[in-house]
Amino acid sequence: MYAHSSESLIKQAREIQESELQKFHSRLGKLLQGKELGHEAVDSLQRLHIILSATKYTRTLPPELHKRVKALLSSPAEQFQVLSSAVLRETLPPSGQELNYNQDNFLQLNSHAAALLLSQAGSRADLSSLCAQLLRSLESRQSEGPANSLTHTLPILNTILTHSPDCLTEDHVTLLSKKLVDWLRYASITQGGGVPSGGFFTGPRSRQPVPTAELDGTVSGDFFTVLCVGQGFTEDQWMNVYSFSMLRHWLLTYHSVSNGNNTADTANRLQLSLSLSHSHSFSHDDRSEVDGSVVSMVSATSSSSRLLPPKERLREKAFQYCQRLIEQSDRKAHKRTDTDLQKACLVEAVCILDCVCGEDASLVYRTFPCIKALFGRLSSDLSFARVLLPIAQFYLNHGEMAAVDCECVWKLVFGRFPAELFNNQFLAHELLRFLRLNLESLQLRVPQYSHSFPNLLKFLAWDSPAVVDDFVDLLPSLVTAGTAVELLHTLLDLPCLSATLVLQVRSTCLPISEPGGRGLLSLDAFRSQSFRGLFLFLLRGEAGSGDTIDRLSTLHELLAETADWSRVVQCAQTVPVLLHIFFNTVIAVADEKLLAHLVQVMLERSSLLLNIPKYNKEIHRVFSSHLLRLCKLHPSLVVDQSHELLEFAGATAKVYSKEEIYTHVVWVLGEYLSVSCDSRCSVKLITSCFETLEAVLFEITSSAPPPGADCPVPRVVTSLMSALAKLASRSHDLIPRVSLFLSKLRTVTRGGPVAWCSDEEDLVAIVTRGEELWSLLKAPGVAQSVLTPPALVTSPQWHRDTNVAMLLRLRALTNLTHSQ
Repeated sequence: MYAHSSESLIKQAREIQESELQKFHSRLGKLLQGKELGHEAVDSLQRLHIILSATKYTRTLPPELHKRVKALLSSPAEQFQVLSSAVLRETLPPSGQELNYNQDNFLQLNSHAAALLLSQAGSRADLSSLCAQLLRSLESRQSEGPANSLTHTLPILNTILTHSPDCLTEDHVTLLSKKLVDWLRYASITQGGGVPSGGFFTGPRSRQPVPTAELDGTVSGDFFTVLCVGQGFTEDQWMNVYSFSMLRHWLLTYHSVSNGNNTADTANRLQLSLSLSHSHSFSHDDRSEVDGSVVSMVSATSSSSRLLPPKERLREKAFQYCQRLIEQSDRKAHKRTDTDLQKACLVEAVCILDCVCGEDASLVYRTFPCIKALFGRLSSDLSFARVLLPIAQFYLNHGEMAAVDCECVWKLVFGRFPAELFNNQFLAHELLRFLRLNLESLQLRVPQYSHSFPNLLKFLAWDSPAVVDDFVDLLPSLVTAGTAVELLHTLLDLPCLSATLVLQVRSTCLPISEPGGRGLLSLDAFRSQSFRGLFLFLLRGEAGSGDTIDRLSTLHELLAETADWSRVVQCAQTVPVLLHIFFNTVIAVADEKLLAHLVQVMLERSSLLLNIPKYNKEIHRVFSSHLLRLCKLHPSLVVDQSHELLEFAGATAKVYSKEEIYTHVVWVLGEYLSVSCDSRCSVKLITSCFETLEAVLFEITSSAPPPGADCPVPRVVTSLMSALAKLASRSHDLIPRVSLFLSKLRTVTRGGPVAWCSDEEDLVAIVTRGEELWSLLKAPGVAQSVLTPPALVTSPQWHRDTNVAMLLRLRALTNLTHSQ
């Protein structure tokens, strides 16, 4: 909500009268005529911007005022540059003063003028013309304009390339590639602005050029890079920095340029080409290889590279530049900020090398020795983790071609990174992004990936809200036939893992509690050797050491006090979502044997969950829905797991504590325990199931619920009654027993309230269902047709069966409808 004063200003701006607005324009125009602009001019420009932006209609400034505001773009005070750019972007240019892409616009270019220039380009032709003029402005000498005019050209070209790469032509690509080569490789190696040589009569003539230095303080012995330092920098050195910052983007996107005929004027293209070939910058080309400076291994390349086409030459110089950066990164920086700069440059350098190797496979063999040495130097220091990820990307993309062993890389990425840096948010984001972008390659080439989920899930357990979207995409790739069971256990234990990670962090910073003192019992258990094995299993680095542990209930007791910790609660909230994804995926990769095992795991783990409010009920709801789905797809699972299902359904206590999943287990038994679903289903099995469910139903309807427990929900009771009726319809010897129970139920409820149902409406619903089933069972043939209908009834295909008249009727109706 706006503050009251802000709302008042906006209201005034919207309601301003035209006459008052004209007076304000006149007063502002006179104010801007002054040589020195003060606070009054700033306030007036701010008010003008509010007036223009507060309405949905685009206004036009008077021509003279528009001209004066436009002149402020080149003001030495950045505040006026910002305000004038903001004002002009809210207005239409006066008639006859539309944007012209002439040389004068670019000699005074700064970031704010560039933003205005780009915003007023209304078509692809405008952008193409803008690109041509921007590239031509790159050929201007320093004497032709201010020193900072060129430094704003590359960013706006990069912006155009991002949003509309097809606005560039092949001529543009050739020109810019040549200029990038010039700035990257042949920038001056002396500091900008001379350094005085000393003495009393020190003046401009006595200033001597001083070479740039490395980050460790030594004199730079090779070409200038972004890691060279000095007291000042020349314009071409600044362009070197700008060129490096956009190099990777350029290498990735310059293939998207227009390949059609160039619509630019032929004379302009010729002028661009001639000015490029005769420019001062490329005069360095002939002397760069033979200059008297110290030349490193990187720059000592063959002069034949100058004969390469522009794109290939740019790749070669980018390769040399990145090699030099990697060489410079090994120097000991004096400042911490310089160390961070080294890391950032290493990331960019490795990414650029990856790009150029992707375009030119011959560079892979020249690059790998350097990358391999860099990995060996950095792999032991986890502070370089964000540098090592691009190296892993390089190994993934090119390791197979170079026949390089990548196992050590994946042990680091999937091993130490998640295990030791799970609480590093930046690394978590970048590592998970790396996995998402390379899913197919990782699944095909990296066998360690699918077994690394115990480690990767530590990122989710530590900061669930930030990374849950990543794991929604990653989880299906982790589900395989060999890992499905262990992965299911791990997902259910995620809240325990979250609590364990918190304890691990706290154990390193909190003192050991004294005997008799007050402390976290879970932290003491974490430090205890007696329970160390439980926590080490949760913290394991890879799958394969076992699906789960035997003492889960003990672990849950130890972690009971962590159930209300915010990290644990947030982690528990993500588990149901991931379980849905898991079951949706596992159906496609698992056979019936594995699915039977998963059903068994669901039944077992429904009683072995960390006691978090609402968590158990959510998990039971997920289990219930997918149990029905699995049994519907594979009805034989009910016979395969009949012993486990009957054991679960025969436990009366589950009626009161796990009514959701219990109801669905009973429904599955009644629905699919049939010869029509599985020929192995015998009368003996049906009778055994009937007796188990009958005992439970009799027990809960003949006594009050246990102390502390609520009455069984009506859905459980009606599900039991329906299951018994279905089973009896398949074995007619059981019908008298069901009918007797249903008749007794009706008689008992007529006597008044019962102890096992406190709500009168629920009791009426239960009795009504009982009477319906009792009526059906009076006619066994009808009961079987209704309670266990054949597939022809449940999923009719009359519209496909050519042997029935229904098809002909449908065709006739279709023809009549179409004819009308």
